[in-house]
Amino acid sequence: MKTVKDVLEAKGNSQIWSISPNASALEAVKLMDDKNVGALLVIDGEKLVGVIAERDIARRLVLKSRSSRDTIVKDIMTSDLYGVPADTEIEKCLMLMTEKRVRHLPVFENDHLVGVISIGNIVKSVILRQDSLIENLQDYILGKYI
Repeated sequence: MKTVKDVLEAKGNSQIWSISPNASALEAVKLMDDKNVGALLVIDGEKLVGVIAERDIARRLVLKSRSSRDTIVKDIMTSDLYGVPADTEIEKCLMLMTEKRVRHLPVFENDHLVGVISIGNIVKSVILRQDSLIENLQDYILGKYI
């Protein structure tokens, strides 16, 4: 079974994009756009205190007609955090993401933050694994494994 660590390695980019809880929502949107990511970890000093995602901005800012310049990240971020150890199987991550209705999970190894995975990263990994399995089955059926 593939693990979160495998997904992070396949993803390649180990950069963790984060923002201060006191930054403006506009700064968060600009950083997400600049880095082409759907979420940022919210870090206060050395402590992970939340996640701000596009969904948070849409629901807690745009739909409530709040100003992105005047609203700070900590007022619209998700503070209920669900992180996973790097050795977690990806199927368990999918179950957690589905159950908790989240799309991004911080990843920890030895109590240190080592990355973030998205549901898109996991789906890509599952698709690649399925493609490989299909190819192997086709080769077996066609007698290429003699």
